[in-house]
Amino acid sequence: MDIPLIDVIIPVHSATRPVRRAAASVLDGTRAAVRVNVVAHNIDPEVIESNLGDLLTDERLRLLPFHDGIASPAGPMNHGIDNATARFISVMGSDDELAAGAIDSWLALQRDTGASTVLARIRISGRGSDPYPPVRNGRRQRRLDARKDRLAYRSAPLGIVDRERFQDLRFTEGLPSGEDLAYSATLWFTGEQIAYDLHGPAYLVNDDADDRVTFSGRSVAEDFAFLDAIEAMQWYPSLGARERQALAVKILRVHFFDAVLARVNAPDGLSAQRDDLTDVLGRVERMAPGVLSLLARVDRLVIDEVRAAAPNAARVLHLLDARWNYRTIGALLPRNPFLVLHRQAPFRTLYAGLRASTTA
Repeated sequence: MDIPLIDVIIPVHSATRPVRRAAASVLDGTRAAVRVNVVAHNIDPEVIESNLGDLLTDERLRLLPFHDGIASPAGPMNHGIDNATARFISVMGSDDELAAGAIDSWLALQRDTGASTVLARIRISGRGSDPYPPVRNGRRQRRLDARKDRLAYRSAPLGIVDRERFQDLRFTEGLPSGEDLAYSATLWFTGEQIAYDLHGPAYLVNDDADDRVTFSGRSVAEDFAFLDAIEAMQWYPSLGARERQALAVKILRVHFFDAVLARVNAPDGLSAQRDDLTDVLGRVERMAPGVLSLLARVDRLVIDEVRAAAPNAARVLHLLDARWNYRTIGALLPRNPFLVLHRQAPFRTLYAGLRASTTA
C-alpha cells in the first residue's frame, strides 16, 4: 500500500487475546489511510496469523514478529514505532477496540488544531467514560496544558501522536511496570497545541482477556523504577515547581497508594515494606517539595500509618477504602484549608473528572 497517514501498533503476546477484534475495529471503522501493525511478541507468528484469519489479506495490515524474551509491552511497542513510516502513530491494546470513526475524528481534530498529540476519549467496559485526565472544568478540549489540565493522570498515550515531532521517543524498556510513564509525560510536558477529542468516538477498553498480568511480588523499587526514567528525560530539569507538583501528586495518588494496597496483605506484612515505601515518599517529596500538602486528609492518614514504626494493616485497609468516598471531608479536602481550591488539590481535580466523565 501507499505510505499511510497513521500507523496503529497492536502488540499481542498470547493466543487467547482477541487481536482480530482490535484490528478489525480499526480497519472497518477508519476512512483515512491507516495501517495496522500487529506485533507478535514472543509467540509463534503463525498462531497470530490463525487468529487474524481473513484480515491477513487486507493490504492495510501487516504482522511484525518480535522476540526479546521479556514480559513487557515496551519492546513490541518500540518495535512497532521503529517500523512505522506514517506521519502519526497510535498504540492499542490487543483486547481493546475502537468505536467506528475514532481515528478519523482524532485526525480531523489534529488538522484543525495542529496538535502534537490528540487524546482519545476512553470508555471502560462496564464503567462508562474514563474521567482522566481531569481537564479544566471537565470540558477543555484544545490548547491543553500539562499542569492546568492535569494531563499526567493519562498514563497511557491513547489517541494519536505526531511521529515526526517525537521521532526519537520510545517506551522505557527494562521496567516491570510503568514503561509508558516517561513516554506519556514527554508528550504532555513538551507537546504543543495538545487536544482532547472529548466528544468523539471512543477508544473502548475491554476487560475480557483471561491472561492479564497481575502484581507478582515485585519489589517497591521495581514498582517505582519509572521515576529514574522520568528524571532522566532531557526536559525534566527545566520543569518549574508547579509543573513538578502536578506530576508528583498524580504519582502519589495513583501509583503510591496502589503500591501500598498491593502490600497490605503480603506474606511478610506491611512492616517489611515500610522502609522502601517511605523512601519512595521521600524521593517524590524531593522531586516536588510541598506535594504532600496537596493530598486529601485521608491520604495523609494513610501516609502517617505507613510511616509509623509498626504500620497497622487493618487500619491502612480501612483508610484506603475511605479514599474512595468522595462525599466525605477527608477525601475532598487537604489538611491546610488555604489549599482547598488549589488546582491540584482533591476538590477541583475530582470535580473536573466528574464533569469530564458526564459530558463525554
